[in-house]
Amino acid sequence: MFSKAAWDFRIMAAVALGLRILVSPASADAREPIPPRLSLSQAHYYKSHPAEWQQLLARLSRPPAQAAAVPPTGPWQATSSSPTTNGPSNPLLMTDGTVIVHDFCSPDWYRLTPDNTGSYINGTWSQVASMSSNYGPLYFASAVLRDGRVIVNGGEYNLSINNFCQSEWTNMGAIYDPASNSWASVSPPIGWSSIGDAQSVVRSDLTYMLANCCTTQQALLNATDLTWTSTGAGKFDINDEEGWTLLPSGNILTVDAYVFTGTCGTGSELYNPSTGSWSSAGSSPVQLSDCNPPNKSYELGPQLLRPDGSVVAFGGTTGSGASHTAIYNTTISSWSAGPDLPSVGGQTYTLADAPAALLPTGNVLFAASPNAMPFSTPTHFFEFTGGNEINPVADTSDAAGTSSYYWNFLVLPTGQVLATNAFTSVAWIYTPAGNINSSWAPTVTSVPTNLSPGGTYQLSGTQLNGLSQGAAYGDDAQAATNYPIVRITNNSSGHVFYATTSGWSNGSIAPNNASTVNFTVPSSIETGISSLVAIANGIVSRSVCVTVGGGTCSSRDILSVSLVGFGSVTSSPAGINCPGTCSTNFASGSNVTLPVGPASGLNFGSWSGACTGSDGCVVTMTTNQSVMATFWSSGSVVPFPSAAAPQASAGPGGAPAAP
Repeated sequence: MFSKAAWDFRIMAAVALGLRILVSPASADAREPIPPRLSLSQAHYYKSHPAEWQQLLARLSRPPAQAAAVPPTGPWQATSSSPTTNGPSNPLLMTDGTVIVHDFCSPDWYRLTPDNTGSYINGTWSQVASMSSNYGPLYFASAVLRDGRVIVNGGEYNLSINNFCQSEWTNMGAIYDPASNSWASVSPPIGWSSIGDAQSVVRSDLTYMLANCCTTQQALLNATDLTWTSTGAGKFDINDEEGWTLLPSGNILTVDAYVFTGTCGTGSELYNPSTGSWSSAGSSPVQLSDCNPPNKSYELGPQLLRPDGSVVAFGGTTGSGASHTAIYNTTISSWSAGPDLPSVGGQTYTLADAPAALLPTGNVLFAASPNAMPFSTPTHFFEFTGGNEINPVADTSDAAGTSSYYWNFLVLPTGQVLATNAFTSVAWIYTPAGNINSSWAPTVTSVPTNLSPGGTYQLSGTQLNGLSQGAAYGDDAQAATNYPIVRITNNSSGHVFYATTSGWSNGSIAPNNASTVNFTVPSSIETGISSLVAIANGIVSRSVCVTVGGGTCSSRDILSVSLVGFGSVTSSPAGINCPGTCSTNFASGSNVTLPVGPASGLNFGSWSGACTGSDGCVVTMTTNQSVMATFWSSGSVVPFPSAAAPQASAGPGGAPAAP
């Protein structure tokens, strides 16, 4: 579409813009604004209109120098204070159950380790190795590879020698080896002068695929020698601002952003890994890209595959009128209109750069901000239901002063969502309400039942990768979790240990997909009778009784707990700590007591299943058993409790109406 010389001009013009933003604290009261996510064409525009660039900066909120107090709000609880200097961003789930988080515009990374009950809320932070001193990106591609290493590429901004977060659309990259706690540089594909805020994905065949933000180029990584092979022929428009969604077929879906095309449309494309080429995926009945004049940002919202095989694509349009959503049916390869984004206080909302995450219930948690213009405040949170309705949920205490682009989501093995806010340096945990469809869970078909500390074994099963990538942002950030996690809980102490997984046999998210994974038992694990589960995108398999360091599994039965509303259930003897560990096995004939802990502002309502009524619950394990705990407020179930929750106007059928 454009010559190489034309692309080079656009890239150099964007780089020449500078867009310098000091990220160290500027005063005792506030820091400078976090650099916004811009398309390449926007950067070129602001270079020619410096006064408007200054107006944009002036409109952005200044992060506080210190994080404010963060009391729990309904489903939200904050972790212990993040130790990052600039702010936590781009969280990634390691295969040992820990999380690493990037300190934006710096080379530094930090680890969140859950406590011995598996709680990330009560987890601890520690610093891991840093990347090279000249690589401190903001808005970049990222993925966890089959061998457990983490790769990052590019960056719309980068830490310059003057400690500025400066726009570069850099082509730098790095790979992290958790075994040696070290980073190594990764060269870009040959001929790539930019990677920038690019998208990436691990294909079903476990090959890492990377985009060049500023051209139509894509490349595949050889993870052994870190070399690249070109792919992706026939791409309609450049990759800038678009996201990639892995489908059950192994194809990859994107919605066109129309950057530099001179047009605005509703097209989408499919990448076929067998041919290495793109083709049309049809047109959405509604516009999703912010490609209309006069203020074209070309932003799109995230795209997420749901367990039913449909993809929810969120619009990023700004200005007047409602932002849209669209649903892609992967079975019949067609688009249909979804509900419009709701109106809050008379203001319509958009996902022009915003995160979304698939909850174990099948709902999609997402953040949105006013669509009067990109990067507006406040942020409100919503759940997009399996019935294609949009419901508001509680906001965090720091959402009012933030725009949605500050946030990143990551699905945790507990079924909760880690939400990082670079603006206030806070990492939140969202605990969803509702039940999980058992057909979505991974299944363990074969695993050794006698394990040794430090030993490596193979587990076989189905749906070990889940039925989705788990979380999405689009370009700028990726946090997929479609790979197996193995958790072992000691039945006597209730202490939780994550094995380190690697070498999964495929990356398919097709229903009933069979695969294997290797797992290494921690050398520090407690010995004795334990419960082993496989986890995919926060959904837990039925537990398998194993012994660690010797012993014999006697006859045991499985107890499963589910929650309605926000609260927790533990057990005596230890083993249940739900949300988190909601299923484990107990000795046949034993009595299991289940204490409850309602969330702030709620009360316990009643039991159903193996226990009924509102009194205490003691389950006698004569067979596999299940119970449900319901939490109430003011005499009614409150799945989304918050007095401050935004109210969306309802249209026909309960769907939010256009304003």
